Amino acid sequence: MSDVITIYTDGACSGNPGPGGWGALLMWNGHEKEMFGGEPETTNNRMEMMAVIEALGAIKKQTKVELYTDSKYVMQGITEWIEGWKARGWKTAAKKPVKNQDLWMAIDEAVNAHDVSFHWVKGHAGDPGNERADELARRGIP
Repeated sequence: MSDVITIYTDGACSGNPGPGGWGALLMWNGHEKEMFGGEPETTNNRMEMMAVIEALGAIKKQTKVELYTDSKYVMQGITEWIEGWKARGWKTAAKKPVKNQDLWMAIDEAVNAHDVSFHWVKGHAGDPGNERADELARRGIP
């Protein structure tokens, strides 16, 4: 019996910007939960981020999470860039406002509620969890 939750997230956009969807697959102890949603006018990066926020928000108690994303933007943002952004008052190294600050703040809060390890997977390369998250994201496009 493992308390680790495995999550696959993905975002999709029909045009960028344009209508977009996010999808997440949560797996634990032989159980699965599929989630998806979308917005009529958004960007692919915002949908990638929403998938992470919604998936982590669905977890009711603090636990260990292995989260897989095919978004280098999300991966690098949360593992490399966010601490510098926070230290600079949500400014980039070039002193410009951080794009999607609202969602980065939400991801930061969601990540801090759990013990999350992020993993990057190559998109559209046959990873079953990533392929399912992609299908869910496309289903979420309004």
